[in-house]
Amino acid sequence: MSETAVGFIGLGNMGAPMARRLLEWPGGLVVCDMRPEVVEPFASAGAEGAVSAAEVGERCGVVSVAVLDDAQVRAVVTGPDGILRTAKPGTVVAVHSTISDDTAVAVAADCAEHGVEFVDAPVSGGAPAAENGALAVMVGGSESAFATVREPFGRWASLIVHAGAVGAGTRMKLARNLLHFIAFTAASEAQRLAEAAGLDITELGKVVRHSDSYTGGPGSIMLRDTTAPVAADDFWFPILSHVRDLGEKDLALALALGSRLGVELPLAAQAFEELGTGLGVGPGTVAKKEQQ
Repeated sequence: MSETAVGFIGLGNMGAPMARRLLEWPGGLVVCDMRPEVVEPFASAGAEGAVSAAEVGERCGVVSVAVLDDAQVRAVVTGPDGILRTAKPGTVVAVHSTISDDTAVAVAADCAEHGVEFVDAPVSGGAPAAENGALAVMVGGSESAFATVREPFGRWASLIVHAGAVGAGTRMKLARNLLHFIAFTAASEAQRLAEAAGLDITELGKVVRHSDSYTGGPGSIMLRDTTAPVAADDFWFPILSHVRDLGEKDLALALALGSRLGVELPLAAQAFEELGTGLGVGPGTVAKKEQQ
């Protein structure tokens, strides 16, 4: 695999640092972007520039795509000057953009008609992880396609997960980002409460980032392999029951503070009601008392 040229289409904030990690790829790197000024530094560093996606497809055995949205993915892969116009059978096309899982499945079907494999391989970790070669990548595709992309992906990712068949990588990314942006909304709610209480919300942010760097934040409870209720004799039951009891106590106190300050906390109220059930251990004493 390392003797096969790798292509990279889309040299934006994420694509450029990912592609830079492939400059020393033994089979060579071919890059393409609509902006010549972002291609030039790669060419100066030893990569080959291409003027179209079709040219990349013709010259590479693996082609990574990091463009903006579903429409651009379709244009780059299936358009009149897209990868499929020239790609040889056995080529693997990997899309790192966050797109619809339906789009991933549809584009994969188009690829299959040309004997080309497709993986949806969205990434997580943002620009800092991309710069450090420490992205997480969630791959949806066949076992053979996954085996092909593991080595080049390893140049820019420190966690490579085979999520399942085509579409599974995107579905995992959507679940991951669901947590991400709900957490942002919860952070906004916490800031409103803190601000109403006369606190410095910048200092609150420092505390949150510091403590989460040790506790792991929301991901610290994502250790079970099912969301089914936890049996009383399960190893996790006392652990998650303890988390629930602490959470219900603290949420009740925060809701009481919000009530005194006239600050509505809808996410906190929902979390108070659903925390125990979500953890799989059911409501605790505090929530049950409130519900009576």
